[in-house]
Amino acid sequence: MGVIRRAIVYALLPCLAAALFCALSNGAGAEPITLRLHTFNSPKSIAVRLFLQPWAEEIEERTEGRVDVQVFPAMQLGGKPSDLYGQARDGVVDIVWTLPGYSAGRFPLTEAFELPFVCADAEATSQALNDFYRTWLRDEYKDTQPLVFHAAAPGHIHTADREVRTLEDLEGLKIRAPSRASAAMLEALGAVPIGMPVPKVYEALSRGVVEGAWIPWTIMRPFRLHEVTQYHTEVSLSCVLFLMTMNKARYDGLPEDIRAIIDETTGITLAKRLGRLWQDDEEPGRTIALEQGHSIFPLTEAERERWRTATQPVIDGWVEKVNATGHDGEAMLADARRLVAKYGDELQR
Repeated sequence: MGVIRRAIVYALLPCLAAALFCALSNGAGAEPITLRLHTFNSPKSIAVRLFLQPWAEEIEERTEGRVDVQVFPAMQLGGKPSDLYGQARDGVVDIVWTLPGYSAGRFPLTEAFELPFVCADAEATSQALNDFYRTWLRDEYKDTQPLVFHAAAPGHIHTADREVRTLEDLEGLKIRAPSRASAAMLEALGAVPIGMPVPKVYEALSRGVVEGAWIPWTIMRPFRLHEVTQYHTEVSLSCVLFLMTMNKARYDGLPEDIRAIIDETTGITLAKRLGRLWQDDEEPGRTIALEQGHSIFPLTEAERERWRTATQPVIDGWVEKVNATGHDGEAMLADARRLVAKYGDELQR
């Protein structure tokens, strides 16, 4: 009887092997893992065209089709820009690209890089911010899985009907601010900050809800803000910070090799490239203003020092608040400045 059973088993081995091959083949053709990436920015913005969509395609290619990252710009999945971080945290979507500053008061330690005159070139600042995250910010983002931080070039003040050449020209001027930190800076300069996400700025300027906006040149183009401004004060006051982050459970639940691919395509290497992308996009935005005959006013060095002095209380206030939470605000600020200088020096080599 044992001989007969062995003969049957041996006879079935080719069939079993064929069944296993079919199972593996069917597994290879299984439905891909779908990751939904949500953002506020326009489909025409460099964020979508030159970063998010290419990154999605890279993930699909490197996973050989096992992962499908679907990009939804312009809040297509619902909610407000200020909801994005919460959508990733709560699993409403899988990944978001947003501004930490849109979640008012949620990321006080990250504000070190939004303080006046701390940031510099976008490439240097983006790398510095990712480096800073590893030391100081892990707890601040522990409820999601940050993939990359990066920054735009330092922002300027763009106004509709009023020239701004000195501190006195800002007095009482209603200026759009993207975050709590930028609002504090503008208030210290004598302006009246009005908080709002960038998609609302065009209408706010056209209706006189605000009289100007604090943004880098790169933002002017996708949101057509040249149409509703004509004066531009180049002050390099501070930087807009960006974050792409993922739902933590979704990230942890991915196969190990897919997590490795996501890690390899994000982080500080991606931050360096994004910083260069955003820095290089400043010139096209500025060129449009020149072509349209707008007036551009670079601050004199003496006037810039007046602005530094006026905004120093903002820095002092941030340090005091951070110290009150049990952190070392002076050490964090010193490290932020050190890292910006470090990566800035590397750009000069």
